[in-house]
Amino acid sequence: MTVKTGLRATRRYETGKGVARRLRAAGKVPAVLYGKDQESISLTIDAREALQLFYSISVENTIVNVQIDDDKEELETLVREIQMHPFRPDLIHVDFYSIERGVALEVDIPANYIGTPQGVRDGGVLEVILHELRVKCIPSLIPDTIEIEISGLDIGDSIHASEISTDEGVELLTDPGQTLCLVSAPRVEEEEEEEELVEGDEGFEPEEGAEGEEGADGEAGAQAGDDDSGG
Repeated sequence: MTVKTGLRATRRYETGKGVARRLRAAGKVPAVLYGKDQESISLTIDAREALQLFYSISVENTIVNVQIDDDKEELETLVREIQMHPFRPDLIHVDFYSIERGVALEVDIPANYIGTPQGVRDGGVLEVILHELRVKCIPSLIPDTIEIEISGLDIGDSIHASEISTDEGVELLTDPGQTLCLVSAPRVEEEEEEEELVEGDEGFEPEEGAEGEEGADGEAGAQAGDDDSGG
């Protein structure tokens, strides 16, 4: 079950790029909270506090209790999107989705592959295809991870989504035929051996200093003989 954690926010009544730049310069981050059948709320959150929180949790499936201003009731939310600066570790914008207690929702859960496959011990290579699985459940049943035992996999074996079991009340939405991981045979680099060409093969070239030199000497000797006979 997911761990609930909190974050403070204040309502924001001004919008626009200029407002966003001023907020970021002051160590704040613009955010928005929306949900089913409710109007979105523009918010401001503390950049440092938010970053510390996001680095300490599994953002995809952790319920974040957002307290807006001095409201006594906190809103249960999921972080739907985090925009970061392309060159610096700075927050740009955050989207929160307000959830309803007892109402099922879809979330992505990290897949936790447990063990070392026998095929890997024999020289094979583990290839992980999916790192997250999509499920549907009520907020209180959202799992932290989905554990997948892979110790028994031999070379050539694989695991598909249809083989995964989840807790009661948690519906797996990932395509049952989807391959999650597999153990492939070791990759052996084929060494190309150069074959020696023999006389008569296409592309054969004689070594220097063999027939070529003898032929040259023979011609030189014949020419010298002709010159001698002419004298």
